[in-house]
Amino acid sequence: MDLLGAGIDGPLIVIRAIHFAATAITAGTLIFRAVVAEPALRSTQVATTVVRSQIHLTAWTGLVIAAVTGVIWLQLQAVSMSGLHFGEAMTSGVLSTVVNETQFGLVSTIRFVLAIILAACLASDCLALSRWSGLASALGLIAAIAWTGHAGSTPGETGYLHLMADALHLIAAAAWLGGLVSLALLLAAAWRYHTLAWVSLARDAVQRFSMLGIVSVATLLVSGIVNSWILVGSVHALLITQYGQLLMLKVIVFAIMLMFAAANRFLLTPRLVISSENDAQPKVLRQLTRNSLIEIALGFAIFAIVGVLGMLHPAIHSL
Repeated sequence: MDLLGAGIDGPLIVIRAIHFAATAITAGTLIFRAVVAEPALRSTQVATTVVRSQIHLTAWTGLVIAAVTGVIWLQLQAVSMSGLHFGEAMTSGVLSTVVNETQFGLVSTIRFVLAIILAACLASDCLALSRWSGLASALGLIAAIAWTGHAGSTPGETGYLHLMADALHLIAAAAWLGGLVSLALLLAAAWRYHTLAWVSLARDAVQRFSMLGIVSVATLLVSGIVNSWILVGSVHALLITQYGQLLMLKVIVFAIMLMFAAANRFLLTPRLVISSENDAQPKVLRQLTRNSLIEIALGFAIFAIVGVLGMLHPAIHSL
């Protein structure tokens, strides 16, 4: 399938985008639990069972989707590298060669081991050691994606800088975009139950998530600038190349996400007044949930753009 008229493999892009999103949701959910949910739940025990169950289910769902799409990604990558049809690539030893003799195969193997460790940690989630080990495995699972893209092929000292920036970029994206899924579920539950305890939890969670978001956005901006300097190189390349134009589209979508995040934090959250006489609370909770869902949709659009960018030649090489 020729996407964008550039000879790009459409199915590979779609699978990459879904895999990135699922992995980010898995890692972001566990970051959300550690940084937002558990601290907020200490003062609101009534919601503990519901919130923890939502987080556990979301992490499992993301991991399963990531595992399935990861296997398909490996298969499609073998087809792309060999130039053979899918059936031929799967039966001619090409897949084994890709796994055993390429950097992509090595990274895929490492990430597969991390996914197994994460699954074991989620299965024994009642133990504190399992929860922290699961978070570490999830962070490794998302960060290792950096070695499968442009950063993994950048040579010399610049390559080390690129890998570090890309890994941080991926973790920050997971913390914000992935954590949004858990936040939206929590806000939806608060809207559904609508008690003082749930409203208090929702307010606390949004405030804590906003702090996490500030750190994530700052990391995304700094690491994004580094990545752009390495892959684009100049304003001229940014403007005239397909890679640069898609990157600008990504930045625009990112800016729109920031607008919704700011509205949640500075306009809606202060209106969650803890009072049994405040009839506006259900409306505010509904608006917070709606805005979070819009942010998630925009985040998925960014993953789709990233899926395409990873298959294009960097702008700095296109001039």
